[in-house]
Amino acid sequence: MPSAPHNVVLVGFMATGKTTVGRRLAARLGWRFVDTDARIEAIAGRPVAEIFAREGEAHFRELETRVARELDRERGVVIATGGGILGRAANVAALRAAGPIVCLTASPEAILRRAGDLRSRPLLARASDPLAEIRRLLAERAAQYALADHTVDTSELTVDEVVEHLCRVLPSLSPERLTRSSSGAA
Repeated sequence: MPSAPHNVVLVGFMATGKTTVGRRLAARLGWRFVDTDARIEAIAGRPVAEIFAREGEAHFRELETRVARELDRERGVVIATGGGILGRAANVAALRAAGPIVCLTASPEAILRRAGDLRSRPLLARASDPLAEIRRLLAERAAQYALADHTVDTSELTVDEVVEHLCRVLPSLSPERLTRSSSGAA
């Protein structure tokens, strides 16, 4: 059986569980947890929503690329990313170098239910119909999320079920055995 990868990168739309699952998976593996949005906030000295409001999405994406490029030097880390990080080819390459990419998905309804205060979600804050905007953004990003090495639909799974599933599949996601795979159940 191959060894586990040196890192795991969690991608996916907002409110699919990247941060919550990432923290729990890191604790289970005895690894560190890194949230790219938190790193960006530390660099910028302000919240993501404020970066979007003051400097715009393009500036945020530049910071995101900077952080993505730094991640391949890390080892033993579960990395949770922002929902749009795969929109740049440079980010995809940097994240692949860091470790296998696992996409967490959820239904638009589950995403809206989990999203909480939409004012803290820059891409939904001004939407007159947040559910329609989620559907539009999911469709727009579908090709990006399809780049993942493994996909898990978290719509009907608990955090623990997702973590258990990922622990089972991690050995198959080692660099020497990467294959594209998908799962809707733990």
